[in-house]
Amino acid sequence: MTPGFLLGSILIIVAAWMGWKLKALTVTGALSAVVIGFMSLAGTGARGLILLGAFFVSSSLWSKYKAKNKAAMDEKLAKGATRDWKQVAANGGPASICSMLFLTSGNPVWLICFAAAISSANSDTWASEIGPISKRDPISIKGFKRAERGTSGAVSLLGTGASLAGAGFIAILAIPLFGLPPWTGFIIFISGFLGSVIDTILGAYFQVSYKCAVCGLETEKERHCGQAAMKVKGNSLLDNDLVNFLSGAAAVLGAYIAIL
Repeated sequence: MTPGFLLGSILIIVAAWMGWKLKALTVTGALSAVVIGFMSLAGTGARGLILLGAFFVSSSLWSKYKAKNKAAMDEKLAKGATRDWKQVAANGGPASICSMLFLTSGNPVWLICFAAAISSANSDTWASEIGPISKRDPISIKGFKRAERGTSGAVSLLGTGASLAGAGFIAILAIPLFGLPPWTGFIIFISGFLGSVIDTILGAYFQVSYKCAVCGLETEKERHCGQAAMKVKGNSLLDNDLVNFLSGAAAVLGAYIAIL
């Protein structure tokens, strides 16, 4: 075991522990973060950890920003700001798979795909955390009418700007970290943003949504007000976690095709 790998291993465990202590991760979320971290470290080394850390830290900070203003959304969302193992795997899974592919093949295209996957996750998370503090309610892309904040498939000008900034942030960091040609930054940026767009489309048309039988709230939660909620749209298997994973995978595919 090299000193660099040992140091990286320590950082992964400490970061997961801090995430749990700060209530950014559940216990299972912290364990999942360790697995994702080791997969990234094995393939992309410390550089991959830095990029992954930039996503996690920035997204966690944005989730805390004006948290009280976003508290009402918790009733609509399946999960809150504390991420469990499914959320961690959904956001970090595509990138960690790319890291393993780079480890086994040595093909630098997987470094670009790794960055694109993180760019997509960051783009979507920034949009989800910053968009709801907009002064106006978002517009659903399904029917183009105003929707409640936190509604899957709804967009706002502020949220779209945050999405672009989130994708660009990771793309800018990836270039010097991996020593990539500047033009690949554009591919990472576009792939990441398009991944977020696909997330929005899937959320609007295919992601499962429920309606509370007691209060009538449309929510991502299977149970609300202590009772089972009624499914009103979407596929029961296509929850928010799977949508996040698929959007990250789409970003990877987009980057891979663009490089070929």
